[in-house]
Amino acid sequence: MTAEQPQATPVHTGLHIDGKTVETDDRLPVHDPAAPHRIVGYAAAANREQARAAVAAADAAFPAWAAIPARRRAEIISDALTVFDDGAVAQTAALLTSENGKISFESQVELGVFVSRTRAALDLVDTLDQVKHLAGPPLTSRIHRLPMGVVTVIVPFNWPIAILGASLPYALLAGNTTVVKPPPTVPLAMVRMLELFAARLPAGVLNVVTGTNEAVAPVITDPRVRKIVFTGSTAAGKHIMTAAAQNLAAVTLELGGNDPAIVLGDAELDVEHLQRLARGVFLTSGQVCMAVKRLYVHRSRYDELVSGLSSLLDDYRVGPGSDPVSTMGPLNSAVQRDTVAAMLAEAADAGAEIRELGSLDSAVASSGGYFVRPTLVLDPDPGLRIVKEEQFGPALPILPFDDLDTVVEQVNNDWSGLCSSVWSADVHRADALAERLRTGTTWINHANAVACDDRAPFGGFRQSGIGREMGPDGLLAFTEAHTVTRPVG
Repeated sequence: MTAEQPQATPVHTGLHIDGKTVETDDRLPVHDPAAPHRIVGYAAAANREQARAAVAAADAAFPAWAAIPARRRAEIISDALTVFDDGAVAQTAALLTSENGKISFESQVELGVFVSRTRAALDLVDTLDQVKHLAGPPLTSRIHRLPMGVVTVIVPFNWPIAILGASLPYALLAGNTTVVKPPPTVPLAMVRMLELFAARLPAGVLNVVTGTNEAVAPVITDPRVRKIVFTGSTAAGKHIMTAAAQNLAAVTLELGGNDPAIVLGDAELDVEHLQRLARGVFLTSGQVCMAVKRLYVHRSRYDELVSGLSSLLDDYRVGPGSDPVSTMGPLNSAVQRDTVAAMLAEAADAGAEIRELGSLDSAVASSGGYFVRPTLVLDPDPGLRIVKEEQFGPALPILPFDDLDTVVEQVNNDWSGLCSSVWSADVHRADALAERLRTGTTWINHANAVACDDRAPFGGFRQSGIGREMGPDGLLAFTEAHTVTRPVG
């Protein structure tokens, strides 16, 4: 859809509580980031009573769902996945692009990621039946796993459906019931998708609530909620943790990441590796928690890297995500665009070279969309915000280094510790460096979501979060260990 094409009929979504669609008196408008004057649709705005009703429905459904054998739960969840046929995926992906801004290909991939992550979770079903035995006088014990109860899952705007796939199927498979809160700026596609998915599950097992943070607060504060899974900023994660502490609810927090890439002097900088680096930075216009946010390159390769990336990025075409020629869409909000712009202005004022690349058609630019061209910030002062903070946009600071140990020390003492990447032609050297980095994930010669192994646990060190999602660790995080002990003899 170009800036001149007519607006489609706005979509309306309700709440999903206890197996039914619930309408609300108030609705929240959802705007197109590529042309903010366009309203993509309206999401139901829940009040506190409706939020509590969602928690109550999940709580009521919990005993029966938890009593179903894990393998049978896996069969039910697998059957629910069949609703994602090609037609449903295409419609949902188009709606996601309209409200999120990302290019159509990324939206289609996102739906596929939810399905693949769900299947990866179901493959772990036998983990739930493993019982540990401690034998020997005077006592003998067995330890097995029990579901926790009601789980609330809160996801962000950038890859909301894919991120949901890292927690929702694991929570359900473990025997929990759920309340999902979609992001306020990107709720429509998720609600539509979850309505289809929930229709194949027993009523109350999966509930969906949209609305303002204040109105839906009971999905966090209600004492019947036993676990909260939150993906978002570090500041918001601290708020969630504070709220969870009132009822001693467990939390899994996947928070901000100022993820470094370290390019060693022997790195391969051919077209393939430069393309991997570019995707690692600029996927979804840089709005990915695990994206490369700063790049350290050995000084001997600095000019070559900057030249190669500049040439590659100059072919980028920035525009509406629905336009098939666009390689990068807008940012999701004016606030995010302005944050990136302010960081770039500060770096320019401090003397860093700001290199804007790619193309942005004048007609598209005049639409008022939240567009930012892919931008390199060359050799900035390390104390600038563009280096120290998570910009969450298409602006990459590139810093030359001479001493690798100094870079490692900076990375390991940073506030964040979500992901990192090492780039070297020597795999053994890269492995050795990766072992030194204190981040939740370290990639070698790759980065970002395109390289995420969904069989492995994902999460961050330090202020990048608490706990892990996916893999056996992620599944067991939705259970409590229960010990049964008796005397021997």
